[in-house]
Amino acid sequence: MIRFASACQAIAAAAGTNEKVRLLAEYLTTLGDADLVAATRFFTGNPFAARDRRTLSVGVKSILRAARRVWDFDEAKLSAAYRTFGDLGAAVGSLAGAPRTPTLFVDRLAPATLDALFGDIADAAGKNASKRREAGLERIFRACEEPLAATYVIKIVTGDLRIGLREGFVLDAIARAFDAPPAAIRRGLMACGDAGEVALAAKHATLDDLRVLYGTPIGFMLASPIAYGESYEALGGETWIVEDKYDGIRAQAHVTGGEARLFSRRLNDVTRSYPEIAAALARSPNAIYDGEIVAMVDGRVQPFRRLQARLQRKTVDDDLVAGVPLAYVIFDLLALGEDLLIDEPLVRRRERLAQTIQSNATLVLAPFDRIEVVVAADVNGRFETARARGNEGLMIKRADSPYAPGRRGKWWYKLKRELTTLDVVVIAVEWGHGRRAKVLSDLTFAVRDGGRLLAIGKAYSGLTDAEIESLTQWFLAHRLPADQRRPKARASEIPVEPSIVLEVAFDVVAESDLHESGFALRFPRIVRIRDDKPPEEIDTLERVREIYREMLEREG
Repeated sequence: MIRFASACQAIAAAAGTNEKVRLLAEYLTTLGDADLVAATRFFTGNPFAARDRRTLSVGVKSILRAARRVWDFDEAKLSAAYRTFGDLGAAVGSLAGAPRTPTLFVDRLAPATLDALFGDIADAAGKNASKRREAGLERIFRACEEPLAATYVIKIVTGDLRIGLREGFVLDAIARAFDAPPAAIRRGLMACGDAGEVALAAKHATLDDLRVLYGTPIGFMLASPIAYGESYEALGGETWIVEDKYDGIRAQAHVTGGEARLFSRRLNDVTRSYPEIAAALARSPNAIYDGEIVAMVDGRVQPFRRLQARLQRKTVDDDLVAGVPLAYVIFDLLALGEDLLIDEPLVRRRERLAQTIQSNATLVLAPFDRIEVVVAADVNGRFETARARGNEGLMIKRADSPYAPGRRGKWWYKLKRELTTLDVVVIAVEWGHGRRAKVLSDLTFAVRDGGRLLAIGKAYSGLTDAEIESLTQWFLAHRLPADQRRPKARASEIPVEPSIVLEVAFDVVAESDLHESGFALRFPRIVRIRDDKPPEEIDTLERVREIYREMLEREG
């Protein structure tokens, strides 16, 4: 694992995407088959393949108990390390050294052996499963040859690699490493649901042998945001498909053998939460669809708050189904039978979709228009019409676009407009990801309620690199003790003095128990730093309630 960890460190330090892909490709070419399969999976940020529903089921406390049995550190040392790094893997790794007692582990800890040990942990069951999982972790930690290896082993365990590799970059690296067509790599991942198996097939030139594996979700294709009212120069010279952007839950549907399964944006199986959609889909041919689950009444999409009652429900009774009627708005077809369609142009995928699904009350084909020549006034007019229909805005997609899992680029765009803005104060920060892994770019912010500051959201975007770098230095100099974390804080949050005021835009405000304020902002974005405003003058919880009431009145 030393070489794996060193590769991770180099990739994390690389500034650009191309350099990260190059470094990863070079490392992959050095591995034997078993290590190649395991390491590629780990680079996707998970201990197991996407198709593998097993989990390690170990929390931070289990990790720390196992680590303390191996290495000699106390709570004070751990707290100091965590304040320095803000990351569990890096903090514990900095405290790792020679084991307290001699290790009985005789094999070299390599990606393949780590993969096998992960399997033992995931398969632990029964009355003493928790103890066996911790014992497995302890065995792994004892085998870590250097602190850097311990750092990245823990990062894999927690699913928080933080080296700036999205799934699409890993696929690009596989293609580069083994001189395989990128389209064939994407197709292979969709077929088998295991980046490690795709890497192995690319190495041995057997990508064509991979077949569609239903029930294994793949990464969703993403859209780049564009601002309402601009000239839309990015849309010139191409033919575009324009759809309404719906205010719901993105879901991928796999239908095979008269059974349907639904997967969320995070690739979790959410079929049980939406039984009526699964039942309607089960009557369709074997296929994989991309679409949006929405609350719908009389053909009109309802506000997102109506859908919230159905989120993450393990038990859904008839009264709930009747009280919150749902529809699945389908806008893409990724596979049909044994045919993968992700490399076909979007316009062709939409044609085949129309031949496959008939719209009804539960399954709705997303209507769309084609634009040959983009005129700003036309785009703005379509946007206002979409808003009048109760939808968020527009999706604008190139007619010839392939389906690129996990990628965001110039194929698809989303056009929305903020609800309003709030002035808030930063109360906690976290280290970023990817190229921002070494700066504090994830900011938790609060509004005022009398003498209290109550968290209402977290923002990652909107500031320049220079602003983030400057704020990082300020935050590090104005950290608060860990025991001053807010009640609902994540372990990775670093509390800071509440002095930095931001103006934050957002699309929707919703009631939520996620934050202490009782509200959450959907898609918050930082507009600017308010150096001109002291924390005492930020917006209040009552102002948030007022915005919420006004939003409900507009929705009728």
